[in-house]
Amino acid sequence: MLSAVCRSADLTLNDDGAQLFAQALDEGTCGRLETALVALPTSRPGVRIGEGRQLRPFLGNAGPIGVIAVSALGEQARPVRAILFDKTAERNWALGWHQDRTIVVEERIDTEGYGPWTVKSGLIQVEPPFEILERMVTLRVHLDAIDERNAPLRIVPGSHRLGRLPEAEIGRVVTTLGERLCLAERGDVWLYATSIVHASLAADPPRRRRVLQIDFSADATPGPLAWRGV
Repeated sequence: MLSAVCRSADLTLNDDGAQLFAQALDEGTCGRLETALVALPTSRPGVRIGEGRQLRPFLGNAGPIGVIAVSALGEQARPVRAILFDKTAERNWALGWHQDRTIVVEERIDTEGYGPWTVKSGLIQVEPPFEILERMVTLRVHLDAIDERNAPLRIVPGSHRLGRLPEAEIGRVVTTLGERLCLAERGDVWLYATSIVHASLAADPPRRRRVLQIDFSADATPGPLAWRGV
């Protein structure tokens, strides 16, 4: 099924697993967010943010990003992982169809139903029971405009309701449900169900595309473990 472009209100979080909050950040807020991110390294495709104190004014419940998570999860929403994706002509990558399946926790405690475990950028990650991910949302904050050729996120509407999909089944789901391209202007925020099937193409031609991605959860703890937090 052919891709359809989406930068409108025709997708909703409940029905489709994605929703656009257009111009959620004004130009001044975008500038302050850029300043908060400027010290991060730029040598890797995705920079995992372990200590995000400078981001807390943006991610707290009253902040311009956190308030969107609250609208989906309620007042208990908290940021539990943040990654800065900074595509440039030198760092331009594609990512195939997949579901996000890991969370970041404070320490490793071997527990039934949790695993495998990995460590990335010094952060402990584990695959939890999938229902934890199904209760989470992911926000993507756009610091650069994204058109059809500047690596928009590709999503499969409705796939967030299908549970944990075997990797061999994901291609069939994409073919059956179709995909949408999520375009954005600077300052837009896309809200997604964390469990949605998604992918990304490389930019063509290569150019800058900065996206701050934050996972939020309303669970006090991920089962017997503790969130690492942001």
